[in-house]
Amino acid sequence: MILNDTIVALSTPPGRGGLGVVRLSGPDARAVAERILRFPKPDSLQNWHAAMAELIDASGATVDHVVVTFFAGPRSYTAEDVIEISCHGSPVVLRHCLERAMNAGARPAEPGEFTLRAYLNGRIDLPQAEAVRDLIDATTLYQARVAAQQAEGSVSRCIAPLKEQLVELISLLEAGIDFAEDDISVAPATEILRRLDPVVEGISRLRASFAFGNLVRSGFTLAIVGRPNVGKSSLFNRLLEQDRAIVTDIHGTTRDLVSEVAAIHGIPVKLVDTAGIRVSEGLVETLGIERSFQAMADADLTVVILDLTQPVASEDSELLARAQRQGRWLLVGNKADLAQPPGEHLAVSALTGQGIEELRQAIFDLIAPAGGIEQETGFITSVRHAQLLDESVEYLEKARGAVAENIPHEMLLLDLYGGLRPLDAITGATTADDILNRIFSTFCIGK
Repeated sequence: MILNDTIVALSTPPGRGGLGVVRLSGPDARAVAERILRFPKPDSLQNWHAAMAELIDASGATVDHVVVTFFAGPRSYTAEDVIEISCHGSPVVLRHCLERAMNAGARPAEPGEFTLRAYLNGRIDLPQAEAVRDLIDATTLYQARVAAQQAEGSVSRCIAPLKEQLVELISLLEAGIDFAEDDISVAPATEILRRLDPVVEGISRLRASFAFGNLVRSGFTLAIVGRPNVGKSSLFNRLLEQDRAIVTDIHGTTRDLVSEVAAIHGIPVKLVDTAGIRVSEGLVETLGIERSFQAMADADLTVVILDLTQPVASEDSELLARAQRQGRWLLVGNKADLAQPPGEHLAVSALTGQGIEELRQAIFDLIAPAGGIEQETGFITSVRHAQLLDESVEYLEKARGAVAENIPHEMLLLDLYGGLRPLDAITGATTADDILNRIFSTFCIGK
């Protein structure tokens, strides 16, 4: 991929809309824009200003009236010259704008190339680049908020002090080895462990936060099961906050799985409404019940619904036992507005909304790690980051073992560098010059 030329792409979703934005980035972005646009007067295109212009065809005829914004590098998203052309959202007009830009010297951008250039030009680091993708893919406001904070560098800020401490320890050991003849003492084991232990603990704690971070990023699946007419579809609609599933007094109304995505405390939850579990009275219903059992097996959490106006039946007990065998489960008694018999269930009313907030909290408490929501941005959401942190901890644990066994510092450094490399892969590389600069700035070796 050539990264020093000028690229162009449609930055809004394809299709018809009110507006569509064509973005240019590269050394010739301004020149390309001036070839395909006609401005009302010279020097209309000013840095960090919007200007009116006409999008013209090859013969000079006006195709559209557009708004053009110019961001001169390095104060732009890619740290290059960037032009954004806001056209009317006609697919014909947008396609014409792209073709004109390509004929004028730009090439089509590869997927993600604008953000790639921002990273390569030092505008953002890797976690920020990955957060841009997560922000675009967010389906809840909480996901968007977390992704936006990570795009501002929250992950790098968590890792930076740990990496700093590790680099300082490496510098100390390197100096002790390289300048031993200059009266620089070798660090004792107690000092090495005093510096190393907080790094290992900090990285391990950040890695453990992935349990909650992965939940925020990927969400979970919740299956609602029970006998016919206990209020599964009503509860499904109540949690979804819209009438999605058909609700009637007729037994067996739901014959197939109905699923939608809702948000519980900002976590995306795929709700699955299932067919009522009972002795089958037909082929279609039998197939629906089989799919209900499969939904239970596939779900991260199963909510078993009881009808509080009726005695607990053998089917209820069998269904609860199946849910308990398969994993996490929650027993909920519906129709609490009509009756509230004692029992080990959470009482709700899908009709009135009674107990629904308590149900949401109970679902969240069962799925989310304790204290997860309080971590706010102090957690990671990327599988790649989690794997790299695992690798770092593995090397640093080896280093701790090497210290206990009095392994020479030359060998100990191999493990320390092994623990540093995965952190570099997350935040950006630490070069040999960084280590050398740290040595000479920390120790007064001026002989």
